[in-house]
Amino acid sequence: MANPEGSRARACVMQPPDVVPLKEREFERLRRFIHEQTGICLAPHKRQMVSARLQPRLRQLGLPSFAAYLDHVFAPGHEPERQHLIDLLTTNETYFYREPAHFDYLREHVLPDYRGRELRLWSAACSTGEEVYTLAMVLSDALGMGDWRVLGTDISQRVLEQARQGIYPLERARHLPRHWLERYCLKGVRTQAGKLLIDPRLKSRVRLEQHNLLQSRREGERFDIIFLRNVLIYFDLPTKQRVIDLIFESLRPGGWLFISHVESLHGIDTPLVMIRPSIFQRPSTRRGAP
Repeated sequence: MANPEGSRARACVMQPPDVVPLKEREFERLRRFIHEQTGICLAPHKRQMVSARLQPRLRQLGLPSFAAYLDHVFAPGHEPERQHLIDLLTTNETYFYREPAHFDYLREHVLPDYRGRELRLWSAACSTGEEVYTLAMVLSDALGMGDWRVLGTDISQRVLEQARQGIYPLERARHLPRHWLERYCLKGVRTQAGKLLIDPRLKSRVRLEQHNLLQSRREGERFDIIFLRNVLIYFDLPTKQRVIDLIFESLRPGGWLFISHVESLHGIDTPLVMIRPSIFQRPSTRRGAP
């Protein structure tokens, strides 16, 4: 004969404690907010992911439901909580030297033209900064400590704070060339054991700022090279068009745009010229240039 007490005990063990259900109407409200603020389209199948990322926040605030949480988020004066919500739903894992073919092309085919010249590079949607510092390593290796600077931006303040620290688990650098690891990184000791620290001389060439890709950069600010990788895949076509239009405005004539290998500009109306899949150039004002 079955033991009803035992069955109830097993059922309690199987159910996650304190999980607040995310109802469809609440998820739709979150989807609209994220799309309006960031351009990111959260697909319906992301509902479980959204719930999982927000559950700890509901517990921290002592809120009993997502309806109560949304009322709290959108209450007047709660802008910091809205930013925190964006931080929780837009953070993506990254690592050093991701999609290395781009860095190889940059070093071999683009940077030689900038020796002895000013160069400004923008890593848009830079997350926790691995791409920013990889690019700084490429520039330092190819151009020495010439007149170059790297800007890294992201919509999330939380990941930018991590990037500013410049401290990473060693496993995220497993794809870095060893001589770069030795030249541009310091090995953590004591409480930082198992981590790497970006050399302060390299960090001094990097600026990190919050920026929303749906907005223009500062008036007159232009870049020679822009990396916009692994972000267009989260946008619908009208949002992609808007972002690429703004990116184009930020590129100097003859400047370069790199997107991810899994992305394309198909369906986007732009003067950018495809040099290779995922590598584009703004037409130069010089006659005969692309």
